Amino acid sequence: QVQLVESGGGLVQAGGSLRLSCAASGRTFSSYAMGWFRQDPGKEREFVAAISRSGRVTDYADSVKDRFTISRDSARNTVYLQMNSLKPEDTAVYYCAARNGVSIPTMTGPYDYWGQGTQVTVSS
Repeated sequence: QVQLVESGGGLVQAGGSLRLSCAASGRTFSSYAMGWFRQDPGKEREFVAAISRSGRVTDYADSVKDRFTISRDSARNTVYLQMNSLKPEDTAVYYCAARNGVSIPTMTGPYDYWGQGTQVTVSS
């Protein structure tokens, strides 16, 4: 069982930056590939970024490529999402997810555990 707790969301102006954190419980953090997803009310949850268990492989949605960076710190059992050049369309609830596996899927189904989400609001 893995528990995930996100933090770092908030209100920011367009062009600004935020860093989201996701703290994972348990001793097997290195066994999990990690992902970030986001969801607007009334819309499906969409893929944002993912990172492999080793941290050597990452993947990003086209809409955030070159603006967002995912990273992980195994010593702190934490995965981060650095978000730069934020746009109003980035406004959503952001969720952290963990998958006990090698690959880093872009769909929600393969992920085993989810956090409660953190709100990001970007004003124009």
